[in-house]
Amino acid sequence: MIPVFEALADETRRALLERLRLDGPLPLSALAAGMPMTRQGVTKHLELLRAARLVRVERRGRERIHALDPQPLREATEWLAPYAARWETRIERLKQHLEE
Repeated sequence: MIPVFEALADETRRALLERLRLDGPLPLSALAAGMPMTRQGVTKHLELLRAARLVRVERRGRERIHALDPQPLREATEWLAPYAARWETRIERLKQHLEE
C-alpha cells in the first residue's frame, strides 16, 4: 500500500496518471510531450508508477504502451474509507460545537 501513496505524493506522477486516465494507453513519446522534463525523467517516474502497480506496460512492436491500472487506487480508497468516515464524524461534531 505504501508504494501507492509514495507514487501519488509526486505532482508529476499524478499528472502522468491523469493523462493516462483521460487519454487511455499511450507510448512514452506521447506521455513525455508537454512535460517539463526529458523523456528520461518521465521514464523514471513511469518506473516508480509501475513498481506501485499503477501503470501496466505492453510491448507493441518497438513501442511500449503505458496504461493506467486503477485497481491499486481502489484498494487504497477502501483502506482509507474507515479513516475518512471517522474524520467526517469529527468534523461534523466540531461544526456542531462551533455553531453552539
